[in-house]
Amino acid sequence: MGELDIVFIVKMIIIGLVQGFTEPIPVSSSGHVMIVSEILGLGEQGFTFAILTNTASLFAILYIYKKDIVRLAVNSIHYLKTKNFRYKSDFRFVLFIVIGTIPAGVLGILLSDFIAESVSMTTIAVMLFVTGIALWLIRNLKGYKDERDIKIKDAFIVGLGQAVALTPGISRSGATIISAVAVGMKQDTALRFSFMLYIPVSLGGVILGLADFLNEPNKADLAIPYLAAFIATLLMTYFAVKWFMGIMKNGKLGYFTYYCFLVGALLLIFF
Repeated sequence: MGELDIVFIVKMIIIGLVQGFTEPIPVSSSGHVMIVSEILGLGEQGFTFAILTNTASLFAILYIYKKDIVRLAVNSIHYLKTKNFRYKSDFRFVLFIVIGTIPAGVLGILLSDFIAESVSMTTIAVMLFVTGIALWLIRNLKGYKDERDIKIKDAFIVGLGQAVALTPGISRSGATIISAVAVGMKQDTALRFSFMLYIPVSLGGVILGLADFLNEPNKADLAIPYLAAFIATLLMTYFAVKWFMGIMKNGKLGYFTYYCFLVGALLLIFF
């Protein structure tokens, strides 16, 4: 392995760490990956790389929420079989996840080409400012709704927030958490609902992009760099989610406003 190969692997690891750290927090992972790729001279990484790192983040979130996922799945099946009232709240929560997934799923399919063509540093900068303003507006809202209090309209509004996050520079986690808190969810409920919404959307993206991944012409040459990026993303996502849970628990969501404003301003100045 030559020196250039090692440098490329290190760059891929850096991109993986950036993706893993920014995926769960409200600062736009796709925007940050684009920024860092530009700084490192890597250019656009392409759809295959995005699928790979997104899958790594998905695995980390599945692992963290594995008990909740198993409970929701088992209790939903029990409810469908028995109509027992004690399983109803978990069944409703799963139903709301499905409802919340629909807007992003539909718009993602219809507008995928337009979204890809609209990516620019200026767009990312402006959307970071939008995210920062929205975070500032909801920073002190504590909410009163837990999982049992969520309504269909709440789930759909949060789903629309996730659909808005298809715009480059808008954070998916930020948009869903902001929307969830805005409709009255407690911050811990908003966080859980946000990550649960991420699972089907991410899984759908992986399935739809599997053919592109398998048909990647340079798979053999990119195997080691991609594996390094995958592991880096997986580990960093795990630690970032745990860290962000603490941030939400302590009500420090407003700090991300300053970060979004800072990065947005730097982009407008230097790019």
